[in-house]
Amino acid sequence: MGISLFDVSVAGFLQTLTAVSGFLDKGAAHLGGTDGALAEMVDMRIAPDMLPFRFQIVSVVHHSRGAIEGVKAGQFSPPAGPGPSDYAGLQALVADAITTLKACSREEIEALQGKDMVFALGERKLPFVAEDFLMSFSIPNMHFHASTAYGMLRAKGVAIGKRDYLGQMRMKK
Repeated sequence: MGISLFDVSVAGFLQTLTAVSGFLDKGAAHLGGTDGALAEMVDMRIAPDMLPFRFQIVSVVHHSRGAIEGVKAGQFSPPAGPGPSDYAGLQALVADAITTLKACSREEIEALQGKDMVFALGERKLPFVAEDFLMSFSIPNMHFHASTAYGMLRAKGVAIGKRDYLGQMRMKK
């Protein structure tokens, strides 16, 4: 049996989202005891021209749950708004994405293979088929934003490591 679209997308998204949820929890525990630290974290930027921590978390969700929704709809666009403005809201956003993706069936995701879709950025339209969009665009973007958020928490002294980023691996049973 070959690898399936469900395995490379939904199962992988769930692994990363669950890991992100875990390191967000560790961040809340570490930063929550300091006045204003969680609010400061939400707005943190590594560089002046970089979008803040909250955008990184919103983008992790957008390039996972939102990618599956986009493939189903035949069109994907950048996030519409700024998303939650507080740390607890970001945690809830990730939890909701996990719940949504857990409800996806293997059959419904496999049925998306070969489906035409576009990435729409204003007037610009980039054509894809579902599996190419997920594997060459959304999965790399999701990991970029997850690793950026991870690095931002590390920069604030949160005790997380590579194992926290990897999450629960799918090992042979």
